Parts: sequence; C-alpha cells; structure tokens
Amino acid sequence: MKKLFLILFILSPILSGLLAQEKEWMLGPFERFTQQQPIIQKKTNSEFKDPVTGNVVKWESMATFNPAAIVKDNKIHVLYRAEEKLGEKEIGGHTSRIGMAISADGLHYKRKPAPIFFPDNDDQKKYEWPGGTEDPRIVETTEGVYVLTYTQWNRDIPRLAVATSTDLKNWKKHGPAFKYFKNGKYMDRETKSGAILTRLENGKLLAAKINGKYWMYFGVPHIYLASSTDLINWEPVEDYEGKIAPVLSPRPGYFDSWLVEAGPPPILTSDGILVLYNAGNSKNIGVEELGNRIYTGGQALFDSREPWKILDRAEKPFIKPEMEFEKSGQYKDGTTFIEGLVYFKGVWYLFYGTADSMVGVVRTRLN
Repeated sequence: MKKLFLILFILSPILSGLLAQEKEWMLGPFERFTQQQPIIQKKTNSEFKDPVTGNVVKWESMATFNPAAIVKDNKIHVLYRAEEKLGEKEIGGHTSRIGMAISADGLHYKRKPAPIFFPDNDDQKKYEWPGGTEDPRIVETTEGVYVLTYTQWNRDIPRLAVATSTDLKNWKKHGPAFKYFKNGKYMDRETKSGAILTRLENGKLLAAKINGKYWMYFGVPHIYLASSTDLINWEPVEDYEGKIAPVLSPRPGYFDSWLVEAGPPPILTSDGILVLYNAGNSKNIGVEELGNRIYTGGQALFDSREPWKILDRAEKPFIKPEMEFEKSGQYKDGTTFIEGLVYFKGVWYLFYGTADSMVGVVRTRLN
C-alpha cells in the first residue's frame, strides 16, 4: 500500500497536467508543459512598412493569437494572427496580418521580425482591407506545396480564402475559396475556418484524398463540408434543395450548445476522420459552470468513406480555459481556440489562441 501511495505521489504532478480523453478514438490526453505561460504574445516594438498605406506600423502591438502550424526542415513553424492596435476599437476593429515563429524543440519559439502574409495592393485588397488576413490553417501536399486557408476581412463580409507557397515565404493568393461555385453563390455569405483533411504518412501530415477528392471542414456556427480536386477551388456540400448542409451543429445540454467551428486540419485515421473543433457554450441551455461564450475544444469522428457522416462525438471538452493567460485579454470570457496541429519527433503538438490575445500549446505522445 505504501508503494502505491508513493507511485501516485510521484505521478500526481504529471496527471494534474493532463487534459481529458474520454473515448478510444480521440487524440490525447494532452498535457500542459509550458509552465502555465503562453509561447507567443504581443510585442509593441515590432515594426513593418505597410504596403497599402506606406506607413511604418506596429503590426503585432494589439494581440497575437489563433495559430496554424506546420513542420518544415525538421522545425515547427507557427503561423499566427497578429493585430495592429488601432485606437480603442473592439474585436474585429483592428488590422490583422500573419506572423511566423519557429521552434526546434516545441517549447522555445523565435519570431520573424515582419509578417509573412498580409494585405497588399493586389487583386485581393478589396476583400482584405482594412480588416486584414485572419485565422490561418495550413497543410502540405505530397508535392511539397503549402496550402493556406485564411479569412479575408474587409470589415463587411468575412470570406474563406486560399493561398499557396513552396517555401512559406513567397505566397500566391488565389482568392475566395468558393468564388467559382455556382456563379459565386457563396461570395457574399460569411465563410471562415477552413480545415483541410490530412493523413499521417511516414511521420508527416499531408493533405489526403477520399474518393479522388480533397475535403475541407469549415464554418461557424455550424460546421460544413466542401470538396476540391485542386485544393484551390472548393465546392460546398449541399442538400437536394441546393442548401448548404451542416455536418456538425451545436447541441443543447452540452459544452458546444452555442456554436461549433472548425479547428485544425482533421486527420484520416483507422477509426475514421478525426475532427478537432472549437465549441462555444450558452450556459442556459448548455453547461452552466462553463458560463456564456466560453470557447473549449471538442472532438468528433466521421466516416472515412462518407466524410459528412458522423460516427461519434465527445460529450465533454478535452481542452478548456484554465490558466490565467487563457482567461485574460481581448476576449475575457476565456478561450482555448484550437487551430494548429503537428506531429513532431513522435509527439503531437496542438496550438491554440487564448482570449484573442496570446498563443498557447499542449502536447501528447499517445494515440
């Protein structure tokens, strides 16, 4: 008995850092390992000459959050949303660009001095200015092309868009993801949060096909599905009436009672398609102790042959705001907004935005 108590005593710090995993098909459990600190936060002295205005701006002076992630050259590259502070405006009233931080060990990150993706005087300016480029997700193809999905925010309509690169430095913007579908049917509809399906091949996450097509989960407050043959032009899945069809919706009585939103790129596994998603709570019809507008993380399993068919779904969040830095900042209700997932040196790293203000990370060696 004394030996059992000793083992539990030794393991208690480890167990206390683990985040829940309730079903066998789920990824995790994840652990917090950064000494309760964010890995990226705002800097007031970072300067960048904005090509639209010609002014030198403090491009990450307001906040740094909502990160994508990819492994390149045996290092983790985190692409994070950085906001330039413009007076005392509310959320959505600043200008966003995408910065990059690189890590060789998963714990320490060195930032690039200037954003790597931003609004410019190009053919996308009308969609990206003055709000900026927001909330990236990224995948790599088998040919070594990086495909970036992001939100174009002109402070009128948020639009899901696509860009590509072969080096994470030089980018080609392809514009709104659905611009050619049915004569631009969805061009003036709010679209965002595009997470493209991946598969783990030889220790690397790569864009994956099902039945000859790529698939992307996207949207909020419901999650929808789209397909593509080239990863640039996408076709939303519609029902027989020609209406966009939700594949995951909020659930009264649960942590995701208010909204659901696509998270990092999903993974094709032996159990099915693993979709990690963001969940918003409405305590009067959801989980009272979570409070209103709290963003947590959920996991769902979809059929690997019919990616619109849900097989199972977590009943509890596997990550939620608990640390002080996850509950402070622009979004004071608390946020663990998951967007980036990589497999790096045998470990899964999950990157998330905290309270629309900082970047956090958790990890797991299991599953």
